This record gives sequence, structure tokens and C-alpha cells, in this order.
Amino acid sequence: MAYPDADWSEASIPSPSSAGDATLHADVLRPKGLKPTDKTPVILSIGPYFNHSGQTGPSGAVEGTPYDPIGPNDGPSERFQDFVEGSGLLKKGYTFVMVDLRGFGGSTGCLDWSGPGEKADVVNAVQWAANQPWSTGRVGMYGKSYDGLTGLVGVDERPPGLAAVVSQEPVYDDYRYLYGDGMRRTNSVATPALYDGIAATPGPITDNPGYNLRSLTDPLCLGKNLAQQSLDDRHDSEFWKQRDLIPGATGSNVPLFLAQGLTENNTVADGTQEYLANHTGYERSWMGPWEHVRGNETDENGRLKMGRQGWFDEVMRFYDRFLKDQAPAVPDPPHAVQTNDGTWRSEAQWPPADVRSHRTPLLGGNYVDTAKSVSSAANSSSGEPTDPDVTSGVWTVSQPLPHDAHLSGSPQVSVDVTTSRPNANLVVDVYDLGPDGTGPLITRQGHLVREAGESTVPLTLWGADWKLPAGHRIGVRVTDNNRDWWQLAAPSGQTVEVRGGSIDLPFLTYRRTGTVQGDPGVQLPGYLEQQIATAPPGSAEFALPAPLADPPPGSVFTGDYVEPVGGK
Repeated sequence: MAYPDADWSEASIPSPSSAGDATLHADVLRPKGLKPTDKTPVILSIGPYFNHSGQTGPSGAVEGTPYDPIGPNDGPSERFQDFVEGSGLLKKGYTFVMVDLRGFGGSTGCLDWSGPGEKADVVNAVQWAANQPWSTGRVGMYGKSYDGLTGLVGVDERPPGLAAVVSQEPVYDDYRYLYGDGMRRTNSVATPALYDGIAATPGPITDNPGYNLRSLTDPLCLGKNLAQQSLDDRHDSEFWKQRDLIPGATGSNVPLFLAQGLTENNTVADGTQEYLANHTGYERSWMGPWEHVRGNETDENGRLKMGRQGWFDEVMRFYDRFLKDQAPAVPDPPHAVQTNDGTWRSEAQWPPADVRSHRTPLLGGNYVDTAKSVSSAANSSSGEPTDPDVTSGVWTVSQPLPHDAHLSGSPQVSVDVTTSRPNANLVVDVYDLGPDGTGPLITRQGHLVREAGESTVPLTLWGADWKLPAGHRIGVRVTDNNRDWWQLAAPSGQTVEVRGGSIDLPFLTYRRTGTVQGDPGVQLPGYLEQQIATAPPGSAEFALPAPLADPPPGSVFTGDYVEPVGGK
């Protein structure tokens, strides 16, 4: 078996819900040699990836995960073997439980992407784990991507017994993973199809016959899942409102440890600030310029992809604190944040409390909606533009910055447009432009202008944390698309008039003079080379912050603040 320190057993968990009843399959890893009455806290992961035959079934060849349709079955999923063994959680007195969501692995029922059925699954799985005779009654959740999303479901639903959640690279609003407020990603078709394939995959043929019998999924479930997600492009529909996790975080005191890539290529920081603002409980995070990776993940040369050491140690200190009442003996930064220069600093909260918003009017102009513009438009070896549309759109470019500035948070934009036909694509990009007028993308957001005529489009851009050196310019572009993201957006062919608008940019008040441990993320150099645009000549007067002030001595704004040890 893949877990030599564990005694493995399987269990069934009833999961009634308004979306239909299901029986969930669970793999339970107990510290080896413990009696059934020896109580431990529980760390639980729940998601679609724990099938005994492999995380993503036949798609494994594309997804980079193993697939074993025959067997012999060697035990439970190895999805989080890195965590179980790397953290030593079994030897530290924790039980680890992996639960299949309804319709996946050995669970019955219809898949229901974080809808009422899956929310019930999370609640019922946590309550089951808390109520076992071998459980202390305290449960933590752990996951990345989809099972990071189910962690946020746990934060929202607050089932009795849930004491802490670790969520890496989650989705905060399922709709935004498929659409840019109407502008389609490839995900709008590919994602539901992928999970249909995973749900339809049985366990290894040598597995327990009952496991494979329960793994059979009704084809009607698969068709309904695909249709609901790929045909419903309205953010305000009842289906998608049920799957927006941001409102549900309001008032939740479940402690949360978040990892979020700010240059993500998959589950982007679209809703990160909004979710953290609603959540009222204790928060930790690692944030920075990396892609869809785990905190412990390394490249082929052994370099940590996020760049910071100690992911498992810090996670276990978090769990010990809230699942065992053990005060941490090591002073950790509450939020460890890496910026575009590769340095790490500490923040007491994110966005930081000294952020101040500065509003700048946007210039007018027009663009043609071909849905072909790009945000990633430079050859990474030569630096030369590879697409003629890199300067397209309506630009508002600042004067050269007279001093360094530090943007932190999600910019807010309001764009006044006039369209002659429905369904015009609109994207807002923010760039860091060097003295030559070129530079990388800081953040963006997209929107489909559905009605013809005059309208005002409000946008919350993706979360960012970015240092802008003196002499650089800020470029804001209103255009028709970023083809690296909203790949299936359909062109309307019309000329869109931008009448103006405004952008609110969040800047720090204090210069962070200290740092915390960490190296640049391994994806950072490539991002800075590839996410390039070229701004046309000209400039506008931006509302810029005052020069960064020195932080008050001993304040949380120094950049190297850590939590005091010894306190819960």
C-alpha cells in the first residue's frame, strides 16, 4: 500500500440533500496500530479525484495523472500522498480521510458542481468524521483546486466539528471559472466534459465489486451537468448564484489558510479579495506570482515552484493550533506575499490595511470587436511582438511615475460604452510599462455587453500585488478580448465606442522595508517575458499616491511582521 504508516479502511457516509440522496465512499487512513477507540483529530479531503483507478480517469494522459483501470488495487488514492507523508501527519496523531463527492469514485448520486448536493456532501462528510468513535470531534479540511473549492464550501457551510481549512488555488465563484461575465472560456465546455469523464470512470476491475457498482453514474446526470454549465452563460441565473461561494463566506469564523497564485494560469485570483473581505474568521495565506501549483511542489531541478520553504510545517502548525489547541512555537507571517520582483514580505491581512484607492478618469475612443486581441503578445526569446493587435483598444497611459508605487488588491473599473448591437466583448487590462512603452500585464477582467445602446460597465479586476518602479508608467487598455483566457468569445464585429469611465487603483501607503524567507517563484521570469503589451504614445494625468512612507516602527506594515509565538 502507498501509505506504510497507516491502517486503511473504507466507509460509507449517508448524504441526504435537496438535490437527491447519495452514499459517499471514504478511504480512512488511521495511524498504524491505534485501537478503534484511540481518538485523533481528522484532516479530510473531499472531491472528485479520489477514485481508486486514478484521479482523472482516462484523461490522465492529458492531465498528467496516473490511470489504472485494471489493478490490482493497491489501496486508496495517492492524490495527497505528498501531504500525508511529507507532513508526517499520521505519526503526529492525525487521521486522514479522503471522500468521493457524489457521482465520483465509489459514491452514488449525480455530480453537482458545488451545488446543493455537493454542499450537503461536505457537511455530511465533516459531521461524520467529527462523530466517529476514533475522532476527537475536530476536523480540518485540505485540498487544492477542486478539493480546495470544497474547503471553501466548508468555510461557508460551517458544519459542526469543522475547525480549520487549508485551500490551495481554489475557485471562489464557479461561473467565473468558465466565463468572463458572458465571455466564454474553453472551460465552459471542456470543464463539465472533463468531470463527466471522471464521474463515468469505474474503479479498477479487481477492486471490490460493491465499489464499482456504486461508481456507475446515470448517463442522464452527465448530460444534465454538461448542459447546465455549458449552455447557461448568465452570471445572475439561479444555477450560478447557488455556486457563487463569495456571499456564503460572510460572517464565517472558520479559520482559513489560503494559497493563491496571482499570475495563475487556471484558477485565478478572481474573487480572492471579495471572499477574504466577507470571511470574518482567522486567515493565513501564501500569495504570489505562480501558476496552478501546490505549496510543496518542485520543478525538475528541485526548486520550489512557489519559492517558499516549509509549506507542510506551516500547515501542520496551523492544524495543531486549531485542531489540538497547541500554541505555535515558530513565529509565522500571517500572510506571506511574493511580489513581481521575487521578494517575499509579511502582511497582517490582505489586502493590507494601509491600502488607499486612487481614481483616474479613462480616456475615450473606440475599438473593433473582433474578439482576437491578446494580452500575451511577445516572443519569449526575442521579446518582439507576435500579434498585430498588441496596441489595439483604447489606452489611458499615465505620466512616468515620479517615485516607486506598490499596488495591492483588486482594482475597480467603470467603463462607459456605446454599442450598436448586442453582445459586444469588453476587456480591461492594466500593465506595468517600462520607459520603452512595453511591459507585463498586472491584472485584467472581461465582460459581455449584452444590450445595444449606452451602458456603464462596472468591473472588479483580478487580485494583484505589484511593485511599480519610478520612471515606469501605468497603462490601462479597454479592448475586445484576451485570447489566452476567453478563447471562445464570439466577435460581434461592431465598433465599440468608449465614452470614458474611471479606474480605482489600490496603492500601499507605507514602504515595506523588511522581507521574509522565500525565493522567486519559478514561473515568474517566464510570465514577465511573455505577458507583454506595447502602448501607443501619449499619456494622461493619473491620480497617483504620495511617495511611500517609512512604516511606523514595530507596526504590521514593516514587511517582516510575524505573529507572536505561544498564543492561540
